[in-house]
Parts: sequence; C-alpha cells; structure tokens
Amino acid sequence: MGNRVEKVIILGGGTAGWMTASYLAKMLGETTSVTVLESPGIPKIGVGEATVPNLQRVFFDFLGLEEKDWMPECNASFKMAIKYINWCTGGDSRPDSRTMNGGFDHFYHTFGLLPEHDGLPLSHYWAYRRLLGETKERFDQYCFWEPAAMDAKKAPCWPDGQPATYYAWHFDAHLVADFLRRFSTDTLGVRHVQDELWEVRQDSQGFIQALITKSGQELAGDLFVDCSGFRGLLINKAMGEPFIDMSGQLLCDSAVATAVPHNDDDGIEPYTSAIAMNSGWTWKIPMLGRFGTGYVYSSAFIDQDEATSEFCRLWDIDPEELPLSHIRFRTGRNRRAWVKNCIGIGLASCFLEPLESVGIYFITGAIYQLAKHFPDKSFNPLLIDRCNAEIKFMFDDCRDFLQAHYYLSPRVDTPFWQATKELDLTPEIQEKIAMYKAGLPINAPVVDESTYYTNFDAEFRNFWTNGSYYCVFAGLGLLPDTPVPSLANRPSAQHGATRLFENIRRKEDKMLSELPTTVEYLRALHKK
Repeated sequence: MGNRVEKVIILGGGTAGWMTASYLAKMLGETTSVTVLESPGIPKIGVGEATVPNLQRVFFDFLGLEEKDWMPECNASFKMAIKYINWCTGGDSRPDSRTMNGGFDHFYHTFGLLPEHDGLPLSHYWAYRRLLGETKERFDQYCFWEPAAMDAKKAPCWPDGQPATYYAWHFDAHLVADFLRRFSTDTLGVRHVQDELWEVRQDSQGFIQALITKSGQELAGDLFVDCSGFRGLLINKAMGEPFIDMSGQLLCDSAVATAVPHNDDDGIEPYTSAIAMNSGWTWKIPMLGRFGTGYVYSSAFIDQDEATSEFCRLWDIDPEELPLSHIRFRTGRNRRAWVKNCIGIGLASCFLEPLESVGIYFITGAIYQLAKHFPDKSFNPLLIDRCNAEIKFMFDDCRDFLQAHYYLSPRVDTPFWQATKELDLTPEIQEKIAMYKAGLPINAPVVDESTYYTNFDAEFRNFWTNGSYYCVFAGLGLLPDTPVPSLANRPSAQHGATRLFENIRRKEDKMLSELPTTVEYLRALHKK
C-alpha cells in the first residue's frame, strides 16, 4: 500500500489532457490526486474531430456518461463511415462537380460489421461473384446496408436512441476538452492549475520529481503524463526520448483548416468525407450548423499559398471572411511512449494524418493501456515494456494501413500521386495485400456482433478487420487475382451466402424507410 502512486501530474489540457485526467481520476478515485497543468496561452489544435466506434464503450461508458449527457455539450454528430472521393480518377473535386454528386468515384469504409458465412466473411463471396461476372456492384454496396442509408443522410440510431449499427462521432474538439475539464474538476476532483511550465526537476536517475511553473509553484508527483502536444516538453525534451520521424513513409506534413457554416436544411451527412486533392486530401466533418474541414498536403509538392487557394476553391470560400489555421505536423512516434515515470499521450507521443480518424483512437488506446499497466512507485520495467509494445503495435498497424490507401490508389495524375507509388511498404502490409490478391482471408479477425467491440484488448490489437481492408482495397479498384479456391467446391456455402445478401437488401429497405434523418435526430437530441 505504501508504494502506490499517490500523485499524477498531467502537463497540457486539450482533448488528450482532459481525457486522461477524467479517466485516471475515475479509475483511481480518492486514493490518488490528479492535477492538470495547463498554459492558458497555448492554442489548441482542432477545428472538428472525427472518432472511431470504441470511444463510447471504452471511454464515456467508463465515466458513466451517456450520449445524451455529452453529445449536446460538444455539438456532436454521427459518423457511420469514411467516404473516399476522387481517390481513383482525380479531376474536379468541387461540391458541384459530377464526382461528388453523381457518385462516379467514391466508396465507403463503413463501420458496420461484415457478416460471415461458413467460416468466411461475405467479402470472399462478393469477390467470387465479381470475378465470375455475376455482379458489378461495389463491395461496400453489396456487403453492407449502411451505404444506402448514408446516401440518404439517415441517422444510425432509432428515435429512442437505440443504435441501428456501429458508428463513431464528429464533434468540436475544443468543446470536448471544455466539457471534460468541467466534468473532471467539478465531479471527479481533478485539480486545474493554469500556469506555464518553467522547469522540470529530475532526480539523479532521470525520474521526474516535480514541475516548476513560471509563477513559482512546485507540482510534485509520482507519475507524469505529457500531453503538451508536438512540443513533447517532458517525454522528448526532459526525458530525451527520440522521436522516430516517418515522413518518408507518409508524405503529407501540413494542413490548412477552417470551419464552414452549413445550412442544416440540406441535411447532415452521417460520415466523414476524405476528398483527394492534387497534393493530398481534404476532410469534411459535418456537425449542426457547420462543418470542419482541412486540406492535408505535402509541402514538397505544393506551397502554403497554392494549397490555400486550392482548398478555398473546393468550398468556394473567401479566405478574408473565414479564419484559416495553418498547421505543420510531424509524422511518426516516440521510440518509447513511456520512459521511467513519464508517458506521452496524444500529439506528444505520436501523430498520423487523420485519414482514418486515428487521433482520438491513439489517445483512447494509450489511456486504456496505461490503465491496464498502471504502475506503483517501483515502475517495473516489464510493465512499462509491455505497455510500450502495445502502443507501438497500435501506431505501426495504423501507419501501414494508411500507406496502403495512397500506394494502391490508381491516381498518377500529379507529381504527389506519382510519388505515393514509391512508398516503402512494411512487410506486414505487403503480406496483407498479397493475401488479398491471392483470394485468401487477410490476417484480421472474422467478427460478428456477439464478439466484436466487447474484448477491448483484442480490439486494440485488431482494429482493422477484414471488412476494413476489403472496403479500402476494393474501393481503390484492386480485385483479388482469384477467388478463394475452396468456394468452387462448396455450392452449399454459396447458397447460404445468397440468403445473407438477400437479408442485407431487406434490411437496407427497412432502414431507408424507418430510420430518422441525421438532422432530425440531432435537432431532437440537441433540442434545437
């Protein structure tokens, strides 16, 4: 008992800092104090954030907060998928172009679970039929009911709040941080110190003893969490942990972003859009009254002024009327997320461009792993090593999947898209591509509704399912060279899969006729 961690000091607020503070304060209760040191002069990054489906179950459920408690406070909306636009053919990406309205070049990476039959996911039955010429439908349209509902801007919930499918959320990251700050300080007893870090005091072995603020306060602690963003004031600067730059594996390093007013009478899309541009891609995150958007680009292929001009043309906005944020980011991760008694969470630990909305996922995953491996004052190296291994795997797996988006895209119409074909893929993602082309099940879990999103450890290690890889690989135009060979000798399995496909079409009709629209649901939830 005398060796337990008694004081946790978190440097930095924002989404990462207040998510960490609220989770640890809830977990540790009154046995351990949690303090957040936040500099009021440090700007926060974020003009709209997209998430992944585990956020409610792993984080908000743990805090005892339901959607009705936090969504209205954060202007939150729903995200059933990512819609990839212009990733195959290029051309005009403006909202009035045929590509965005006519659907000539788009596909969904949906969060709906891919059904399986006789030990194989439906992806393999689709590939079998596609290669035999029995269907020309896209993979996402054929194997899921959700794309039709998303095209109609339907909500993923029934009017009583019961989910109709798996989904994530869009929200204002600043509002989330403010909400969690109030919840942490008012309900959970977190101490909030608004001051600037001046000095990091360490002992002879390099463990942090205290943070000294500009006003002279001494914040002594046992465990220190670095949520200071790209600056990495504790983990990188004080602890000297090297950051592994991976800019050679993903080319984008900059962004220009803003929030655009939105006419909700036109409906609200229940998905994130990822619109391919000349030198990167633009996100669109719809919420009530506005959408967050930003152009993620490579400065090696376009300068800031050109990127800003291309971005403004996309939405037909005047840069003099809407404030634009210009962001330069580092791609990569720390060699170790946790060193001695200091762990980095959020941008202080790692960063990947938000192509698959992994920012909040990395924060949530790191918090979950810290809680699972929570130390005492001995800071057992084996415990720390296991936590570091889990966080490393989580990051590297996501990096590999993002690389495949660019590498497999057939676009070569600009120097940027030509360069993406020269990316150095890891053996792990090369193996997945090879298995896909050979018609074999990819090394990802075959899941159903009774097992997925219940085992958090398995989920964090296998976030990308067979459905994820098929949505992206097939959506980018890559087809297996051959169907699963055994299917040719399994006519009964084919017959059983036919019934599943028919069930999907029936469910699609039901959802289109009975689900409320996203804007109807949100106006009722937010009371607007």
